[in-house]
Amino acid sequence: MLPEWVTSEGGSPRDIRINNSAPTSLFPTMQSTTIALSLGALSFILLRTIFRKAKGSLPPGPPGLPLIGNVLDMPSTMEWLKFADWGAKWGDICSVSLFGQPIVILNSATIIEDLNENTAAFSTRPRLPMAGELVGYDQTLVLIPSAAFFSPFYLFFDFNPSSFQATARDFELIGNILPTRSEVSAGAFLVDVFPAMLRIPEILAPFKQTARIWARETKHMVEAPYHFVRQQMTSGTAPISFVSSLLKEEEKLSEEDLRDIKFTAASFYGGGADTSAAAMQAFFLAMVLAPEVQREAQTEIDSVVGTTRLPLFSDREQLPYVSAVVTELLRWHSVAPLGVPHAAMEDTVINGHFIPEGSVIIANLWNILNDPETYPKPDKFDPTRYLRPFPQRDPRTVCFGFGRRVCPGKYLAEVSLFCTVASILATFDISRAPGPLPVHENTQGTISHPKPFDCVVKPRSDHAVTLI
Repeated sequence: MLPEWVTSEGGSPRDIRINNSAPTSLFPTMQSTTIALSLGALSFILLRTIFRKAKGSLPPGPPGLPLIGNVLDMPSTMEWLKFADWGAKWGDICSVSLFGQPIVILNSATIIEDLNENTAAFSTRPRLPMAGELVGYDQTLVLIPSAAFFSPFYLFFDFNPSSFQATARDFELIGNILPTRSEVSAGAFLVDVFPAMLRIPEILAPFKQTARIWARETKHMVEAPYHFVRQQMTSGTAPISFVSSLLKEEEKLSEEDLRDIKFTAASFYGGGADTSAAAMQAFFLAMVLAPEVQREAQTEIDSVVGTTRLPLFSDREQLPYVSAVVTELLRWHSVAPLGVPHAAMEDTVINGHFIPEGSVIIANLWNILNDPETYPKPDKFDPTRYLRPFPQRDPRTVCFGFGRRVCPGKYLAEVSLFCTVASILATFDISRAPGPLPVHENTQGTISHPKPFDCVVKPRSDHAVTLI
């Protein structure tokens, strides 16, 4: 039925006559819709800003423009460097605003400790429609909204590294199934700032077309390993693994349990694959830039483990220098320079500053791990930082995140890194390639790798080849 202000002549949709007193089209024009949405958005931003100012002052930061705030100040690459500059000027805790959305930036470990005292208030993630609803990461541990919803995940992540016996060979990954989307980060898409854009039809929204492709890859990441293990279990060839252990009594599991297992396994793998690869690339670079560290670590391994086997995780207590190499690796190359954003679940006060509910919280982990007051000469790869009578701060206090959203796979990451680093040191010599000495620089992205470099890797001996 046509609206009352429209009459049809001739029975054809083409023969429509618009009454003079009626609107000039069947639907509001694009111009009028844009104006209405803009006015509504601006009114909302203005009222929200006034309301928040009445409650208290946000942390200091660069002055923004009316309504749009600091949109023009935001860096497009290497955000951690700009945030570090803001921290030096405005303090360890500073803030900016994007169209009325407060973003609070933490630039020191002390401020993170203050947040940890009220960790429940910051235990959720901000809503990121692109990475979340559209691509599907909101079903994985990294973006699932709040502590109340991810408790089953933590039950699955109950891991005791002290009883773990492993070598580097135990950390083989399953093919190329991980969609490493460093592009899917906070604010990378306009829909993250204006979720109402989710209502735009896909034909008019290129970001939705991109998301559909990425969502397919995410589904593959979740389903492929699960079905791979199921096939192995059916044929009786499945080794003991995270998924096979949980499926031993599958008849007792509900559909919800199976879904949790799938997404937990995907979180397990997705959270560790690209980060581990970035850390190991940084390790090779560190050995090129600090050959004396490599020689010292190899001497320790040879004297404690010998040359007839690969090091085990259980050897770690007897390998303090190698352990310090792993610790320094966690500090020297920040694989997630800005971590994953948190969100304030309620109004709170940190260090005397008002943090309104809904604020996005970003920890500048790169800056914290490169603070020269905490780590003198931070550019230098120096494991002895942690072997002195008064060791420097352990980077584990921040590099795996903070609060209730600290990385639940950190213990497995420790095992994986130690076993891989120790095994490589036991069996290979790493040296610089011909040409200029490489420089340690981070790539852009949520997960950051060292920029490409060349090096030479050779077995330490003929016997070492048999252990590889």
